[in-house]
Amino acid sequence: MSGRSARGPFHIVMLKNLDSAQRATLGYIAPFIAFVGILAVERVIPLPPQWLYGVRFFVVLALIVSFSRPYLSFRPSYPWASLAIGVAVFCIWVAPDLFFGYRHHWLFENPITGAAVSTLPPWLKGNVSFIVLRTVSSTLLVPVLEELFWRGWMMRWLIDTHFLRVPLGKYAPRAFWIAAALFASEHGPYWEVGLAAGIIYNWWIVRTRNLADCILAHAVTNGVLSVYVLLTGQWQYWL
Repeated sequence: MSGRSARGPFHIVMLKNLDSAQRATLGYIAPFIAFVGILAVERVIPLPPQWLYGVRFFVVLALIVSFSRPYLSFRPSYPWASLAIGVAVFCIWVAPDLFFGYRHHWLFENPITGAAVSTLPPWLKGNVSFIVLRTVSSTLLVPVLEELFWRGWMMRWLIDTHFLRVPLGKYAPRAFWIAAALFASEHGPYWEVGLAAGIIYNWWIVRTRNLADCILAHAVTNGVLSVYVLLTGQWQYWL
């Protein structure tokens, strides 16, 4: 898709009314905010889940194409290492359930974290179009919106609210650990492996200073996890 075709009148009017800092903030956080907001709507509006997944997918994709593209690179500096890190995080994610089985302890199953139980209705698990959309979203869309928000914006904003002044991947202990903890909280009953993943991805952005490496690692983690869910029927990983 060309830059010209992606920019409609609404997009142009919005950008004319924003300065560069506001445009950058919008580019880094808007897809994530929309994703989380639609997740919240899904919990209160009794619409068919495949419709809501479709709406979420295309709204977030439109925001990434319209506003986030100037801040994205898909050229990792260390592609093979990023692939390996993605696989390692996947192993960390599933290992506790495979070897220790503590997921139903009160630390991971309570009113705050929720429980590691799939909310997908049984009939949807056999819906091919939904499975394809869910897999593509997990593998290609979620890593982009989450890395833009957590590693691209949050870690820098915690250092300086004028985050564009902060080089991508700059290490500051407070920002590093707060971002990791918040990333963990996003993952509910999987908070402890979410914390491990957040620490690893944070370390990787500090090491590479390239968001593309974190996007690739995150995409590999989510892609392998999606394959694992479909092959083993462990649907609880798709909450």
